[in-house]
Amino acid sequence: MSLIPSVFGTGRRTNVFDPFSLDIWDPFQDFPLRTIAPSGFDTETAAVANTRIDWKETPEAHVFKADLPGLKKEEVKVEVEEGRVLQISGERTKEKEDKNDTWHRVECSAGRFLRRFRLPENAKVEQVKASLENGVLTVTVPKEEVKKPDVKPVQITG
Repeated sequence: MSLIPSVFGTGRRTNVFDPFSLDIWDPFQDFPLRTIAPSGFDTETAAVANTRIDWKETPEAHVFKADLPGLKKEEVKVEVEEGRVLQISGERTKEKEDKNDTWHRVECSAGRFLRRFRLPENAKVEQVKASLENGVLTVTVPKEEVKKPDVKPVQITG
């Protein structure tokens, strides 16, 4: 993949000056993952990078939304570890192959995924809630109210 924008219209945004462009050079894309990944990983672990998660902060909470199409709640784990690290993990299984089937393209990733986020100090980690509806996992982490410092006026004498 090139850093130079394509002039042939590949159906993707390819502006090198757009920080949100989908056409970003990946130095590992052209190499088999097995040759550069630590032992125990294989190409199925590429699902880690394909798990998209949005994180927004509202006045009341931090809200994480993950696209997990086709997964059941039993296949997903949401944990808070080390005090303030939110971990979302799970596994997508491969579709069973039938010898009579002819696959033309496989773009849906399969394998384990794991994403971790360090939560800010104002997160109430003991009140985390998660729900999975229509393939979207929503994790809500309530925020503590910001305490305004007590200001005591000091009388000036003299």
